[in-house]
Amino acid sequence: MKGITKRSIVRWIHLVFAIPILGYIYSPFEKLPDYAPATRFVFLPVMVLTGLWMWKGHVHRRLISKRSAQPDSAENP
Repeated sequence: MKGITKRSIVRWIHLVFAIPILGYIYSPFEKLPDYAPATRFVFLPVMVLTGLWMWKGHVHRRLISKRSAQPDSAENP
């Protein structure tokens, strides 16, 4: 899969999970307890992780590729 496709998928996930958070912020005060658990434990963490991935994902991918390129010391006696 191309990088542009991955970034587009992550961006759409980020935007879709932001919509319920906006609903939580602008909903009437009486309805907040209904949305609170899903917002705190699903929507917000997914949005934060996708945002971090779009921001600093290149660093994470570089670290993974360096680790996989290094030979294990147990294999070379």
